[in-house]
Amino acid sequence: MALSRLRHPLIFRAPSLLRARRLLAAGPSNSSTLRSLHHVPGVLNQVPDVDASSLRPLNFRLLSGVHVIPSKLQSGVRHFSSAEAPLYAEVGMPALSPTMTHGNIAKWIKKEGDKIQAGDVLCLIETDKATLEFETLEEGFLAKILVPEGTKDVPVGQTIAITVEEADDIQKVPATVGGASEVKNQASSQTDAARGDGAPEGSPANISSSELPPHMILDMPALSPTMNQGNIFKWRKKEGDKIEVGDVLCEIETDKATLEHESLEEGFLAKILAPEGSKDVAVGQPIAITVEDENDIEAVRTSISGNNVVKEEKPVHHDVTAKVRTQTTGFNRISPAAKVLITEHGLDASSIPASGPRGTLLKGDVLAALKSGKGSSNNSSVGKATPSPPQVNQQATLTKSLGLKSDGQQNDAYEDLPNSQIRKVIAARLLESKQSTPHLYLSADVILDSLLSFRKELKEKYDVKVSVNDIVIKVVAATLRNVPEANAYWDDGKGEVVLCDSVDISVAVATEKGLMTPIIRNADQKSISSISAEIKELAGKARAGKLKPNEFQGGTFSISNLGMFPVDRFCAIINPPQAGIIAVGRGNQVVEPVVDADGIEKPAVVNKMSLTLSADHRVFDGKVGGAFVSALSSNFSDIKKLLL
Repeated sequence: MALSRLRHPLIFRAPSLLRARRLLAAGPSNSSTLRSLHHVPGVLNQVPDVDASSLRPLNFRLLSGVHVIPSKLQSGVRHFSSAEAPLYAEVGMPALSPTMTHGNIAKWIKKEGDKIQAGDVLCLIETDKATLEFETLEEGFLAKILVPEGTKDVPVGQTIAITVEEADDIQKVPATVGGASEVKNQASSQTDAARGDGAPEGSPANISSSELPPHMILDMPALSPTMNQGNIFKWRKKEGDKIEVGDVLCEIETDKATLEHESLEEGFLAKILAPEGSKDVAVGQPIAITVEDENDIEAVRTSISGNNVVKEEKPVHHDVTAKVRTQTTGFNRISPAAKVLITEHGLDASSIPASGPRGTLLKGDVLAALKSGKGSSNNSSVGKATPSPPQVNQQATLTKSLGLKSDGQQNDAYEDLPNSQIRKVIAARLLESKQSTPHLYLSADVILDSLLSFRKELKEKYDVKVSVNDIVIKVVAATLRNVPEANAYWDDGKGEVVLCDSVDISVAVATEKGLMTPIIRNADQKSISSISAEIKELAGKARAGKLKPNEFQGGTFSISNLGMFPVDRFCAIINPPQAGIIAVGRGNQVVEPVVDADGIEKPAVVNKMSLTLSADHRVFDGKVGGAFVSALSSNFSDIKKLLL
């Protein structure tokens, strides 16, 4: 897993050192002009000299010879002193992604007293997207670390370290510098306090860092932009194993795929906190502990109470033993939904009033009883009076209708099968798509004879084997190139259609864990044989759970092919933020009238395939949708022109 590098952290650099010293030595009265450089990622803005007399007076504060401009963001502000305190700079928590408001200090690469050069990595910061390297833009020495490793939820702009230019100045940095900025691991403390005595064994609440030898706690990483929790699929390393930089520690099942989690440093795996099979482990939750010295492994094991942070989730077998009490109030029938609810919750059906026609007990009646606390089996007052024969018969009828044994126990048991993280995300995204995207459906039957003869020719003359789906990908990509308005998506923020620069086709691949959509990028520019080779490789990686994020994230258009099944036609659901998906059915032989060379219409057998376009109506109006389907049919009728 390549570690992303960000070379433009958010930091404000002060004026030139010599220039600032001259200004301060001369006194505030001579400091009429100032020049500042404002570093923003990818942009260098230089502010020209400005006469200070033309500006509104600023609130300057004189304290021990240090001029401080009041600011909410003290990140990267240099403090100059002509008295005792040395020149130093405050390094703030950078904004490493557009949506980042807080960050976690995963590890300090540099230690207090270390010399730093421009481009050196100071620390690893876990953002809302991934774990990134925070590089310094200037040289000097790391004088003081204000935010230790493992600190959670540090706001952007919060001072995390102090740097100086000279090694001799390290000891001269006042102890009060950054005092207000030093933060403890507040998030962890609040979490521990919230857990209280009910914290499970082996949770972070039971890990006392003071009792452990030098170590590092490894957290669940964020391996995709939308990941907030993951499953431990497999541990590649075992407790006690030596690990090197780049070694794969474990395989983590994210909301997209199963990815490898690599080690960023060498050492020994002392303790696994989240065993194989752990489900829904939150991002940032500890999963393992590593040490540098092999002799410290046993000390870590014995110091940590409990075995696991996360218990392994296994299928749960339930034996339903709900009993239905003798009925004391009259209802003649019960709806199926109400029957299920009564069985699941073990309610006393006789105490629930029926509101349906002809005395039918409805689902709403049971839900109302659950909400009010009525109908509980504990509140049953059965047995106060001897039931009359009609009531006994009614109880027997109800027991039989609910599918229970005579002793009140259900015949069947059921098993909970844990859903994969991928399937959970697929379910949520499909629901969101149907609820928020106005779907437009357009269908057409295309003639396959040209495609089939071209495929046969490739095999016989050139020994090139391609599938029908490979050619479909090429045809759809060429059609998107012909109708660029269809290769677009809807931007909710701007409220407008945005055209895509490249034609990237997402192809639906069924796997055991759910549906994956590897991407053929620039498919319109690739040959059919190269598309065939690429889709075979990507489909194999998808089924093995080895797809990299860049191989399934993105895409401008999707294809879902069920032609290998006896499915003539179907409608697919759009994969947001894309605006279109083609559903491909199987090919069928049909008899149709055709005109021969003599101009005479005769019946003939042709191969036809049904295509259904599901499109975002905000992007595809009738004109764009009609043009796309028309161009698609034309390309299928003359496959060879795709080679031009």
